[in-house]
Amino acid sequence: MSTIAAAQPQDAGVLSRLHGHSFADGWSAPYIATLLEAPGAIAFLARHGTAACGFILARQAADEAEILTLAVDPVARRHGTGRALVEAAAASAFARGARMMFLEVKSTNAAARALYAGQGFREVGVRRGYYRDAPGLPARDALTLKAELPLGKARENG
Repeated sequence: MSTIAAAQPQDAGVLSRLHGHSFADGWSAPYIATLLEAPGAIAFLARHGTAACGFILARQAADEAEILTLAVDPVARRHGTGRALVEAAAASAFARGARMMFLEVKSTNAAARALYAGQGFREVGVRRGYYRDAPGLPARDALTLKAELPLGKARENG
């Protein structure tokens, strides 16, 4: 099982490497550092032993939070790390006054969609052709998902 702790701007290099292992268009360390230092930033880093294995970066404004990215090292997937990171970010956002959380996920990312559905996220919109995987390949839609906070609230009520 992974340990989850708040991520800091000095973790930007580690987060950038993790992001690059998960996405073809990985974010740079300076870009991630800027996001971490922004008002309303919420970030958690997962470690298995001393090795970084995943992170989540979100932001909050008023009563809404948005997951900007979630990256789990491919060798660490399917062990609950992604779920634990989503839960940590959602709990932090709720403690700060957020009552709903949003995110966008590639329509073809079945594993991520299942993770988010299991946490109570539901589709509320589509951004057509948002993701461009590579030149010459068709663009993929982004699904906008939303969950009420605290997570599990919608499942309990309905």
